[in-house]
Amino acid sequence: MFFVNQPRIPRKRTYLLCPPEHFTVRYAINPWMDTATAVDTELAVKQWTGLRETLQELGHTVHVLPPEAGLPDMVYAANGAFVVDGTGYGARFRHAQRAPEAAAHRAFYEGLGWRFVAPAEINEGEGDFAYLPEAYGGTILAGYGFRTEPGAHAEAQEVLGRPVVSLRLVDPRFYHLDTALAALDDRTVTYFPGAFSVASQRVLAQLFPDAVLADEVDAFAFGLNLVGDGRHVVLNSEASAMADRVAAAGYTPVPVELSELKKGGGSVKCCVAELRP
Repeated sequence: MFFVNQPRIPRKRTYLLCPPEHFTVRYAINPWMDTATAVDTELAVKQWTGLRETLQELGHTVHVLPPEAGLPDMVYAANGAFVVDGTGYGARFRHAQRAPEAAAHRAFYEGLGWRFVAPAEINEGEGDFAYLPEAYGGTILAGYGFRTEPGAHAEAQEVLGRPVVSLRLVDPRFYHLDTALAALDDRTVTYFPGAFSVASQRVLAQLFPDAVLADEVDAFAFGLNLVGDGRHVVLNSEASAMADRVAAAGYTPVPVELSELKKGGGSVKCCVAELRP
């Protein structure tokens, strides 16, 4: 049962994005990356600009993190930290190719004057953490299995003072939580069960009996790598079936074209970090 008749009220959000001026696929650290694939950087910038403008047109505030040469994956800004209540819990990347990105994110948050905590544990920011503030009392859902270490879940709980629920990812194609699960609003999630262990599927079913369940087609189209504001759901234009699902649940799908950035293993959510003051 999806409370379709319940009014969907958007909430103004603040986001951080990083333009793909240096984006390319020069190494392969997830199953979607192929170094033989040609990348049109100019098109990637154009598509990213469309995403940024879409978020702004929906009334959200967008900050821009300056890109750095030699760091092609900086465009996936969600991976650099996880922010709750004005505290940034920093990233410590699994792969050496991305490790320098952490310092750029730390400098950004410290420049805002926000509290920032450097991690001891390997984690990849909002790529593996999702926050549900209202109906679940500020619960954090946390993924592990490929990038983030389970120890980071306990560390995040101590840093942020919010309960953390650990979820095990079992399919390497869904190497981050945000490729397999997303919050549509402050109380409703959508997810692809097949990305999770059997035990984690049971946990999700208990926590979210009214979740919008996605299938493999939705997940492969990066349809779960989305950004929701309570009414609007910004998602990859290739995920047409997922757009139909969220529309049936009472939300307004807002498709954007991100075909170039998909070549690096990411889509809308990977490019968008939410800043929660």
